[in-house]
Amino acid sequence: MKQLIECVPNFSEGVDMHLIKTITDEIEKIDGARLLDVDPGKATNRTVVTLVGTPDAVLEAAFQAIKKASEVIDMSRHKGEHPRFGATDVCPLIPISNISMEETAAHARKLAERVGKELDIPVYCYENAAFTEERRNLANCRAGEYEGLPKKLADPHWKPDFGPAKFNPRTGAIAIGARDFLVAYNVNLNTTSTRRANAIAYDIREKGRPVREGNPFTGKIKKDENGREIWVPGALKACKAIGWFIEEYGIAQVSINLTNISITPVHVAFEVACQKALERGMRVTGSELVGLIPKRALIEAGKYFLRKQSRSGGVSEEEIIKIAVKSLGLDDLKPFNAKEKIIEYILEDSNDKRLISMTAEGFANETASESPAPGGGSVSAYIGALGVSLGTMVANLSSHKAGWDDQWEVFGNWAEKGQLLKDELLFLVDEDTRAFNRIMDAFGLPKGTDEEKSARSAAIQDATKYAIEIPFRTMKTAFESFDLIEAMVEKGNPNSVTDAGVGALCVRSAIMGAYLNVKVNASGLKDKVFLEKLMKEADEIVSATSERESKILALVSAKIN
Repeated sequence: MKQLIECVPNFSEGVDMHLIKTITDEIEKIDGARLLDVDPGKATNRTVVTLVGTPDAVLEAAFQAIKKASEVIDMSRHKGEHPRFGATDVCPLIPISNISMEETAAHARKLAERVGKELDIPVYCYENAAFTEERRNLANCRAGEYEGLPKKLADPHWKPDFGPAKFNPRTGAIAIGARDFLVAYNVNLNTTSTRRANAIAYDIREKGRPVREGNPFTGKIKKDENGREIWVPGALKACKAIGWFIEEYGIAQVSINLTNISITPVHVAFEVACQKALERGMRVTGSELVGLIPKRALIEAGKYFLRKQSRSGGVSEEEIIKIAVKSLGLDDLKPFNAKEKIIEYILEDSNDKRLISMTAEGFANETASESPAPGGGSVSAYIGALGVSLGTMVANLSSHKAGWDDQWEVFGNWAEKGQLLKDELLFLVDEDTRAFNRIMDAFGLPKGTDEEKSARSAAIQDATKYAIEIPFRTMKTAFESFDLIEAMVEKGNPNSVTDAGVGALCVRSAIMGAYLNVKVNASGLKDKVFLEKLMKEADEIVSATSERESKILALVSAKIN
């Protein structure tokens, strides 16, 4: 699946909109990166920019924006209320989809190295990209700000991670890092009291509240023997919170910033806020999401609430998100549109041409047309998706079967595995067609000069190898589905045993169809070592497929009889 990262560079200019646009124009030139937001602040003289895309595209867009900022912003003239030490002050990368924090940190360091080397700007790596514990904290890296840079850069202890240890009065320095996604999230209360909302905020925020003598709100703050204030930490890590009254809605809210949703997910913050509200005689009526959120945050929330209901989480993404929205009360104050709030959905192409976005009739008509694609590879992957979907259906029906309440989790786990296999096979439906198109594109390359012939030949071989790997992936993924289907025939809802049997037949057809595509594409590949290894495994899958199908169909027949 496509990897997505977010990048939130902060530029030290918040007044001159023309200058800001010259920077953001550089981002919009890069294919694969999308500019989502530009937020200038006059008082801070700082603009926060948000872009999202594939790692390579985001790194290129960020580099070009940093380069342009170094050309058009003169830090020697900069004044603003916000801490800063460079034309591009900070540039964090945030993992969004199908990418780990470790991978994101590696991308941040790669960007930092390029900025230091090609732009001659001192670079400090912070948060998860930091090389030392001290530099994880952005405040430490930026201490002394722009005015203190000459002294800082002269100190060997603060030698930049990349770039020269030399003060450039125009560009200053930059901090590049990797951090988790920050979610701005408000919890709605059935009160108008800001004071009571603040009490809940102090209960949950990591900082907590000071210990007071007498009155817990107005009493004198207690101090220890060293004269330091005594604080009691709140219930949630990586959480900042404050209470306020929202005139537009006529209610008080707990306004929350979740600075690391891997530590404190949205649904955990909601549940703890509900608990603390009840302890203080109030009730949470819903919540509000400010800005955007990664899809995984709502998927995790939806699955959490499904588990609380003793229900299977092996349902569609759409259903899981619907459960999350209803459970968190995200539509309490106004309608919640997932297409406008979830980053991955915003990035989807409105003119989606994917095969799996077609209706069943549309897919059949497209297959039956004079076009050579979609062909047998795409159809094989789709048959496999239907097969594992039948097995997943039996798992979900079994998890809800009356009298089987003690087994809901076992069947739910099977259903979740089935959903993952189904999603992979649906991805391969379109990827098989893309692989075919890559071969056609390679054959269409020019072949006049020797250099062009060599490049064309290499492109054809790369495309051919990929066109073998994709149906092979279909074979492997479809074969994995047999475990689910066999388990459902043996232990699942007996009323649906034939559905699982049909699933096995579909999976067999998917494997055999994909195998034909592997073989036909293999005839054009010159890499015999690669081919020998892959074909050996493919032949083993085909052989095992016949055995698994026969075993499952025998079990189905026994159940029917």
